[in-house]
Amino acid sequence: MTRTRPFGRLEDGTAVQAFRLGGGHGLSAEILDLGGILGRLEFSGAQGRTPLVLGLADAQAYFRDPAYLGILVGRFGNRIAGATFELDGRQHRISANEGRHHLHGGMLGFGRRLWTVEAHEQDLLALRYRSPAGEEGYPGNLEVSATYRLHGAHLQLDFEATTDAPTPFNPTHHPYFNLAGDPAVAESAQWLQVPASGYLPVDEALIPLGDVADAGGSPFDFRVARTLEAAFDGDHPQLRRGGGYDHCLVLDAARDHAAMLYSPHSGIALRIDSDAPALQLYGGQALDRQHPGIGRGLCLEPQGFPDAPNRSGFPDSILRPGTVFRRRIHYRFAAPGRACGWDEVAAALARA
Repeated sequence: MTRTRPFGRLEDGTAVQAFRLGGGHGLSAEILDLGGILGRLEFSGAQGRTPLVLGLADAQAYFRDPAYLGILVGRFGNRIAGATFELDGRQHRISANEGRHHLHGGMLGFGRRLWTVEAHEQDLLALRYRSPAGEEGYPGNLEVSATYRLHGAHLQLDFEATTDAPTPFNPTHHPYFNLAGDPAVAESAQWLQVPASGYLPVDEALIPLGDVADAGGSPFDFRVARTLEAAFDGDHPQLRRGGGYDHCLVLDAARDHAAMLYSPHSGIALRIDSDAPALQLYGGQALDRQHPGIGRGLCLEPQGFPDAPNRSGFPDSILRPGTVFRRRIHYRFAAPGRACGWDEVAAALARA
């Protein structure tokens, strides 16, 4: 079985490669050296091999992609207000790529840059990137690695980073999940459970207002599993601002997972574990105009708080010299079957 294949070239002639993890059964993945993009993820369910994430056809399509499909996000996942922050008494201006604000690392971020492949085995891909001081306006030379490991029905992503000067750092991963494996099935038909009692309300530009709101009784309360369609309230002012879900859920300190997702159409379920304090929930509502025809997927992005460099009350997001940053995002899959009860879904994931 071919483990590496060409995935096209960028406009400057740079060749992009796709690296396969796993075999023909169970879970398999294909990852690009461009942006560490998770281009394919497939699992065996009741309908045979089922695609679990949305993807694009070639390297240049990903380079032009405004939706961040599948990328490794950095230096800073989510938004920084005004594309500026103060650090140790010095003001820093970073690239503004969403109006006057900074989103997902800037103009190119980590997702449109070529990463160095340090190791590729049947079940492992180790990537490395050096982000020089001044890139996108950030201070400090940053050395970051991202390692994908696939074992059984599990895909694990580990970030590790060091810097020679203080810098904001908040990496995450941006796959769009539609476990139905069918673009005709709405992403909102998936069942979601997230152990988060609070969320971050946002302004019209989707910048956090600064407070943690109680999720109870709101469309942001997924502590008991329900579909996004059932939870959605089109009259809720927060959902009107984003045209749907594009909000940071604050994970409870006492939890044993970050999220669980289930498609009753395919019978496939996903559990996400992470040491990150929050989870960005994005419903993919812009995909209809950004990539007509690929359907919608749901983004579940473990991360630190958005705009944390400008919010003293948020968890610290500054990486300093002498400190090694580590973050793990762990995906596990199961196929409990179609139209299962939630207890069956959770039990199948626990066994996976």
